[in-house]
Amino acid sequence: MTLAASMAQGLAGGLIIGASASIMLLAAGRIAGVSGLFARTIGLTKACGPDGLAAGFVVGLPLGAGALVLLTGPIEMRFPPLAMLLIGGLLVGYGARLGSGCTSGHGVCGLSRLSKRSLVATGVFMSVAAATVAAMNAAGLAW
Repeated sequence: MTLAASMAQGLAGGLIIGASASIMLLAAGRIAGVSGLFARTIGLTKACGPDGLAAGFVVGLPLGAGALVLLTGPIEMRFPPLAMLLIGGLLVGYGARLGSGCTSGHGVCGLSRLSKRSLVATGVFMSVAAATVAAMNAAGLAW
């Protein structure tokens, strides 16, 4: 894939994410933070029980990926070992709860609303991600 094609795909994806977040905020008055939507769907959040909007959003994520594969054909994917996926998922989930939101909630929705808390949270997310990649590469754990 050329750099131009990669940039075009990134731009298209960003526009779709931004449009989805905007529609959810304007139509439902809710922030499109995936960790919060997932927590509501499985009943982790006591302040707001599971609802159809949250469940629909969470179910729509893998369905959208599946539809893309059907439309464009197989996509070459590589995954780390299952243990790394599980540990990483648990750490990200814990961090999202600890940080009162995830990268979509803070990075997409919070920053677009000029939230200072989201600016700090996103800076922390990105810094920790860069440090983690560097540490994993240095330890020979890059896959």
